[in-house]
Amino acid sequence: MPNLIRIIVPEKIRNSFAQLLIYADIKKDPNKYLSFLFLTGLLYAVLASLLIQLIFKINFVLPLIIAFILIEFAFYYIILLKADKKTQIIEEHLSDALQLMSSNLRAGLTVDRALLLSTRPEFGVLTKEINLVGKQIIMGKSITDSLSEMVKRVKGKTFSKTMQLIISGIRSGGELAVLLDKTAQDLVQKKLVTKKIKTSINLYVIFIFVAIGVGGPLLFGLSSYLIGVLTEILTKVAIPKTPGVNLPFKISTVPTLDQAFVMQYSVAFLVTSVVLGSLVLGLINKGKEKEGVKYILPLMVIALTLFFIVRILVKNLLGASLVIT
Repeated sequence: MPNLIRIIVPEKIRNSFAQLLIYADIKKDPNKYLSFLFLTGLLYAVLASLLIQLIFKINFVLPLIIAFILIEFAFYYIILLKADKKTQIIEEHLSDALQLMSSNLRAGLTVDRALLLSTRPEFGVLTKEINLVGKQIIMGKSITDSLSEMVKRVKGKTFSKTMQLIISGIRSGGELAVLLDKTAQDLVQKKLVTKKIKTSINLYVIFIFVAIGVGGPLLFGLSSYLIGVLTEILTKVAIPKTPGVNLPFKISTVPTLDQAFVMQYSVAFLVTSVVLGSLVLGLINKGKEKEGVKYILPLMVIALTLFFIVRILVKNLLGASLVIT
């Protein structure tokens, strides 16, 4: 199967996937792991399409293709989230590590010793990466090459730029401690600015969440039921062929609207709103659209559940008063 993957999947995609596994700290052979995800996704897609065919009595092929694409995307998104989580933890503790390293340099330690002694257990993945750099230095690799290798294992622009700055400072032989202090201060300032921005946009996040999770389902649930009632009323109204009043227009037939179409349109609109709204939430809240993918499923459940609940409540509360006799 790995050989088949090499033939089917382009080399550029395989290389990107291999790099993503490095970012996510998944130590597996990229071709074998890609084969495993392919076969697992195909199996789940077959089961899902069979279930859909059994329930809705539709063609097997189209649900199979859609399910396979969605499952493979879910696998990719999970790996991507793991890589981003690793980057987030590292960048969260990077300023503290730089300050410790600066203090160690001022105490008279060499650069490599100052780096190795700047780790703390609470730094998590960052401690693991620095320890790996220490092992490479012991095995004879230079500190600049080791730091460059660490950059290739972490998916983050802030971390990459910080490490490149440190590497340049080591190669130039300047006051590295001053450089580290200044960089740490800039990172702390960036954290404060990010927190202020998040606080100021919370109102927008709440508004979008309420609109797509509560407002939309309420309006569509009420309107879709009332459209059915109005359609039923109009179909029972007898229109005289010769009206007693001269009208500027002529009513020859009663307009009708298929209830199945109304339901399909309402559900499709709600699903589309949830998907796009979730991506907007991710963009506003985290600065990346992909961060909003995790909101799609819970918002979808909330919106569709509320939609059907509203229809049932309106039917039970107003159904008796709207019966045509």
